[in-house]
Amino acid sequence: MEKLKIGGILYKTDLSEIGVMSIPDRPGIAGAILKALGDRGISVRFIVQCIDPHKLSHVLLCVAEEDLEDALSTIKDIQSDIGAQTVIHKPRVGMISIFGPEFQERPGLAGAMFSALASVGINIQAISSSIATVSCLIDADRVPQAVEVLHQTFEII
Repeated sequence: MEKLKIGGILYKTDLSEIGVMSIPDRPGIAGAILKALGDRGISVRFIVQCIDPHKLSHVLLCVAEEDLEDALSTIKDIQSDIGAQTVIHKPRVGMISIFGPEFQERPGLAGAMFSALASVGINIQAISSSIATVSCLIDADRVPQAVEVLHQTFEII
């Protein structure tokens, strides 16, 4: 079976995950969170937001492990302003991404990636994609194994 072709694999292992949970959905939530972090000089490396059936917004993001305490403090400073019921966090998260041209026009890439990770027992904690990447969060300790299985799954051009 011919391997699917991708441009490459990117990964990071020094991340911490923060969840800003159960925020009444309205315009400006993501802007308020990201502006507050940016004003403190904290870069966000991964972000995903969803709205549940109860019209509550949940924002999951990753920052460098070294920025975790500052990021949590910053988010707690705005927590009541944005109406977040809970702020959760998890240290030692890794992000792995595949990239290449025209990913939106190439069905099967995300499925192949996630199936490969599942085949070695790697659980996905969150997924994000763009026009040219598919990324997911996993336990940082599993990143080397994830890189290996993705090299076996895809042909890098």
